[in-house]
Amino acid sequence: MPIKHILILLFIMAAHGSSFPLTKLVLNNSVPPVLMASLRMGLVLLILIPFWRFKIPNRKYIKSLIFFSISMGVMVYVFMNLSLNNSSFISPIIIGAQLAIPFGVLASALMLNENISKKKWFYVFASFVGIVIVFFDPELKNNILGLFFATLMALFFGLAQVYSRELRNLDISLINAFTGLFGFIILMIVSFFFEGNVLNNTLNINLESWILILYQAIIVSLFAHMSMFYLYKFYTVGQIFPFYSLFPIFGILLTYLIFGEIPSMLFFVGAIIVISSVILLQKKV
Repeated sequence: MPIKHILILLFIMAAHGSSFPLTKLVLNNSVPPVLMASLRMGLVLLILIPFWRFKIPNRKYIKSLIFFSISMGVMVYVFMNLSLNNSSFISPIIIGAQLAIPFGVLASALMLNENISKKKWFYVFASFVGIVIVFFDPELKNNILGLFFATLMALFFGLAQVYSRELRNLDISLINAFTGLFGFIILMIVSFFFEGNVLNNTLNINLESWILILYQAIIVSLFAHMSMFYLYKFYTVGQIFPFYSLFPIFGILLTYLIFGEIPSMLFFVGAIIVISSVILLQKKV
């Protein structure tokens, strides 16, 4: 792999890893979690409108596109924000996101009838054992709700990957625009009913938080995703996916630099089991 592609991969993993602590900074500024997710998706939609131009895909893609848009644009981001909003520790949430791969494998078996070998089952089981070890860390006893939301985030990310397999022939700007459209509208409605006056809450967001939300929309949701699809022109999914195990390193390091968070030894044991299992599982996918 040439240096240029390695640098692109490192950028993608750093962007994904940074998303967690930077989202926590926004939430700490009293921005409602569902509203933040909605605004992030709204910005993605706004930026992509000139490229999308309101094109409607072929009918055969509509069902998968709707399910993908709801899974990724609504469920993943809202549960990510809720998990961070309900947890005082960020690192376990980052590790919990790694469960997206085993969830994706399980979803493929149930929904697409794909065969899962005994080795795959072992690595899936091992990844869940590792996350259980992390969740049983005594320091996390008051963060169970956040960890539960992190698990749901990973579940819907895994489901989104299954739906995305049927969208490979669609333009990526169209997919992301639909994802932004569904995410923005649905989450804005949810925020209105559960978080109060949307207009007042939006007007109360300070400049620092807006910059961080823009970062999430432009750098993470657009540039990182576009860069990944660029690499898929040269490499298979199996060659690229193992690198996703790097983003927790960037995320945990940035969490330490921003919040001074130092995970416990039990966390590191569980995290090593999860990441190792996911790497080996991806090589078998």
